[in-house]
Amino acid sequence: MPIAALLAGATIAVRAAAPAPAPADAESSPRAALSQYLQLCRDGQYAAAARFLDTPADLEQRGPELARRLKAVLDRHIWFDMAAISDSPGGNATDGLAPDLEDLGRIPGPLGSTDPLRMIHAHRDGHAWIFTAATVGRIDGWYARLSHRWLLDHLPAYLLRPGLKELMWWQWLSLPVLFLVAWVVALAAARVSIAVFERFAARTSATWDDVLVRRLRGPVRFGWWLALFAGGVHYLDLYPPAQKFANEVFTTGFFLMAFWALLRSTDILGQLAVGSPWAKIHPASHALVPLAVRSGKVAIFIFGTVWILSLWGYPVASLLAGLGIGGLALALAAQKTVENLFGSFSIGVDQPFREGDFVKVEDFVGTVETIGLRSTRIRTLDRTIVTLPNGKLADMRVESFSVRDRIRLACVVGLVYGTTADQVRRVLEGLERVLRQHPKIWPEAVVVRFKELGASSLDIEVMAWFQTSDASEFQLIRQEVLLAFMEVVEAAGTSFAFPTQTVHLELQRRRPRTTAAREEQRGPADS
Repeated sequence: MPIAALLAGATIAVRAAAPAPAPADAESSPRAALSQYLQLCRDGQYAAAARFLDTPADLEQRGPELARRLKAVLDRHIWFDMAAISDSPGGNATDGLAPDLEDLGRIPGPLGSTDPLRMIHAHRDGHAWIFTAATVGRIDGWYARLSHRWLLDHLPAYLLRPGLKELMWWQWLSLPVLFLVAWVVALAAARVSIAVFERFAARTSATWDDVLVRRLRGPVRFGWWLALFAGGVHYLDLYPPAQKFANEVFTTGFFLMAFWALLRSTDILGQLAVGSPWAKIHPASHALVPLAVRSGKVAIFIFGTVWILSLWGYPVASLLAGLGIGGLALALAAQKTVENLFGSFSIGVDQPFREGDFVKVEDFVGTVETIGLRSTRIRTLDRTIVTLPNGKLADMRVESFSVRDRIRLACVVGLVYGTTADQVRRVLEGLERVLRQHPKIWPEAVVVRFKELGASSLDIEVMAWFQTSDASEFQLIRQEVLLAFMEVVEAAGTSFAFPTQTVHLELQRRRPRTTAAREEQRGPADS
């Protein structure tokens, strides 16, 4: 037996009990009568609610069922603003209708037409205002066009009761189920979509589209889930304000997905700009593009926030005006932040260094890891991170080692003082030969000269440049060259000097004194 028949039988018994009518002033106006009817339906008292229907005699037994069906139709198509319903006992006198009629709204009819929903001023069972017979006669037709009527006829009565925010309990229970089902289906649909996109991207010679497809996996999954979940919620037949709220949420979600995808795409655009021929011609772009990408992300975030606020009805113009007024105060309070921001663009334009460069800043050296909008992070040789504000860093002395096209070798070879002039000449020729034979040498500047006669050595000055910018490679080159220098010195028959000091001691022998001299020293008094 259908649930509707059970409800009808139960409500007939309730109506037979003839509950005491509400006070006369409770239904003395269209607003009061409508409020009472809706409250009785929310409480499941359809038999009492049927007393607000001008039911023909042949439909008298179906009164509770018709009251329930009318409430389902109203929940789907009309959400009453009680302040707009007349609270006058005589109804609205300015609506152009007869004095005893009150128009409550319009309900969609067949073929795109609309049917009026009206109450009539009548005295029946103590109720001053009731739904007209024409309205009651259209209830079955309206109800038959509801897409979820099967659920209304077969669900238990307690699931048809209004719950939080006036949503029926079956609608509340359906939301998490739709959420999970939409997520599972979205995962499968997103996987298929990504596979199709990857196949099309693989057919092109460019690589940026392959990277873009991989980075858009999250937005694609979210978009599929949002579309499936929104479609499922549409079939719940929410009442108009709830459906409007759901539409606003889903619209916001779609804009979030779009801004999310745009943020992901910004990185790809930055990579394309860095790898473009224009960037090769303009080296400064390697520092400006990352800053532009970060600034673009901030702009997208601000624009997205303003757009979403406007969707929810917030006065964006007033908000922007308030931001303009508060901009001065913010600038005064954030002078250092603004200074660091302009410092970051100054670093990007002047390009004293770039991310990945090995630099020396004042008393420490390290590798530049990140050039941010506020600060720059440098990882030192001890693997620690030094963070410097860009405003301060722009005024500091920065020495970059990464821009070197070659690295200089400078040393002094000291020979012992026992080295002959011929040996010195052979050492000079051998050292210069070692340097010029190296494949990485810069041949235009090789200096091997006998510099000076040092305090403890014969000093030979060596200076040369090697064509490498890699410090590790230069260390290996320097090691090879110094070992070759040792072989040259050994082959010349001499050796390296080290700090020495020679001390010459001169000993004087004392002559023996004669007897006369000794007597003369003693004098006559002693004799």
